[in-house]
Amino acid sequence: MDQIKDGWFSELSELWPGQSMSLQVEEVLFNEKSKYQNVLVFKSKTYGNVLVLDGVIQCTERDEFSYQEMIAHLPLCCHPSPRRVLVIGGGDGGVAREVLKHKQVEKVDMCEIDEMVIEASKKYLPKMACSFENPRLSLHIQDGFDFMSKHEGTYDVIITDSSDPIGPASSLFEKKYYELMKKALKPGGIVCSQGECAWLHLDLIRNMQEFCRTLFPTVSYAYTTIPTYPSGQIGFILCSLSPDLKFEKPVRELTSSQIEDFQLRYYNPHIHRAAFCLPEFARKVIVDGVSANGDAK
Repeated sequence: MDQIKDGWFSELSELWPGQSMSLQVEEVLFNEKSKYQNVLVFKSKTYGNVLVLDGVIQCTERDEFSYQEMIAHLPLCCHPSPRRVLVIGGGDGGVAREVLKHKQVEKVDMCEIDEMVIEASKKYLPKMACSFENPRLSLHIQDGFDFMSKHEGTYDVIITDSSDPIGPASSLFEKKYYELMKKALKPGGIVCSQGECAWLHLDLIRNMQEFCRTLFPTVSYAYTTIPTYPSGQIGFILCSLSPDLKFEKPVRELTSSQIEDFQLRYYNPHIHRAAFCLPEFARKVIVDGVSANGDAK
């Protein structure tokens, strides 16, 4: 536990050089090495229990809802009838929890490669990992590439809740992964993937947008705010097989009663539309294709 010193956890990574998020630790609850990564859970002083994979914060009890709600409800509210959904990753259970709030969804397949993440989340993050016994959810402990290759033309929506593009999740940010997702979609299907931070990874986001546009007729980038992710922001890559879809205009707008029934704390139709409004420095790179250092593509 090199990243816990003098009672503080500090998130250090080559993906955000020169900066670090630190949380005061009250107690280490779990710390083991799986076949794929180090899994750490600790109780923090102000953010509740915190899940960390290979030294990088994945979620905290205090702010997880902003990420989980947005990565799930952005694509689901843009699909007219999302009956079959695939979740890749998401071992903490938060994405599955949000997806299953939609009564239109008849079946969710969840494909997580690291069973230790699931078991640790069930024990220490029960409000997130609350849907594993839901009869509409089928859990598959296996590699997402292998699973999707056997399910062509199956899903209305595919959500990829991955860690960052180093270690076991690096392949989930490459073109071949998006090609595989495209094949696994039904006509009009939508994919939504963790899309990194506009403050830190603009060229990565631009490159992903460029290869996604060679595969899908509709591609966009949205974001949410979340204090314990690097620079307080994380984005989503959204792609659709429907050329007429406007991601910023949900086709199924949640009513006030639905928002209350879903117990949402971040997502609503207004924040849905606003999530696609990018600050100018990001819009120029992501939409216009200018490199992060200002050069034209």
